[in-house]
Amino acid sequence: MIGRDLLGIEDLDRDEIERILETAEHMREVSNREVKKVPTLRGRTIVNLFFESSTRTRASFEIAGKRLSADVINFSPSTSSLKKAESILDTARTLDAMDPDAVVVRHSVAGVPHRIAEVLEAPVVNAGDGAREHPTQALLDLFTVIQEKGRIDGLTVAIVGDILHSRVARSNIYGFSKMGAEVRVAAPPTMIPPFIESFGVKAFTSLREALDGADVVMALRIQNERLTGSFLPSVREYSNTFGIDRAKLNFAKEDAIVMHPGPVNRGVELSHDLTDHRPSVILDQVRNGVAIRMAVLYLITGRRRRSVAAPQEDGGDA
Repeated sequence: MIGRDLLGIEDLDRDEIERILETAEHMREVSNREVKKVPTLRGRTIVNLFFESSTRTRASFEIAGKRLSADVINFSPSTSSLKKAESILDTARTLDAMDPDAVVVRHSVAGVPHRIAEVLEAPVVNAGDGAREHPTQALLDLFTVIQEKGRIDGLTVAIVGDILHSRVARSNIYGFSKMGAEVRVAAPPTMIPPFIESFGVKAFTSLREALDGADVVMALRIQNERLTGSFLPSVREYSNTFGIDRAKLNFAKEDAIVMHPGPVNRGVELSHDLTDHRPSVILDQVRNGVAIRMAVLYLITGRRRRSVAAPQEDGGDA
């Protein structure tokens, strides 16, 4: 994977996913040491180019780079030349001219990391773009399930919540399906994309039916910032119907685990009790995010030099 962009789980095959997960197991061992640092990427530079707010993803990419001894630069749009009307692509080219070894991009508009990757020599990692994909989140979710269940093949995974607007849902559908799990989605009809079953998943508007026999229950955040229409009668009604508490979790298998990519709207997607206590593995997901991102940065940061044709002017920012 040296020098390759990581833009989506859709682009990876099973062997590549397994290689990342195996590498993450070695990286997890580093994080368990008293001195959590190795010289693997000493002399390399990672740029975190985040145009959208983030706590878990941004912090874990920074920690991942530093644990590998890379120099990590956190780019802040609010204090950059973007405030002077510089385009996103010109900003990216400027940073690329400083010869970084990888650029991590997060943006609220789908496709921006892909557009940036077209003009950069450094490999690009998609840290979440609009409602399209969030590949490292799916990888850390796969990694967490393997730790808890020992496998993914043959498991039943139920993803509950705002499927329509969720990049996490899309990446996890690709990831769990490629690794041999049965994937189900459950949501109000207005939050299920009409084409979703073409992804090979089973769609439900009944939470009880979706959770029946599930090994993994993944709740998704209601993304208020992306809800531009009348998708829900009320948050209270959503919580009563699709919010997961211990009583509803009884529909799943007795040893089912509960996941959430965060941040959690407490009392909406998950009860307070499930958020904070087993069988929730939410904090394990966060912890594993560092190991996965260490693995990704390690695998892709080989030097890449390729000819980049100057893009035609499109008059936009990407």
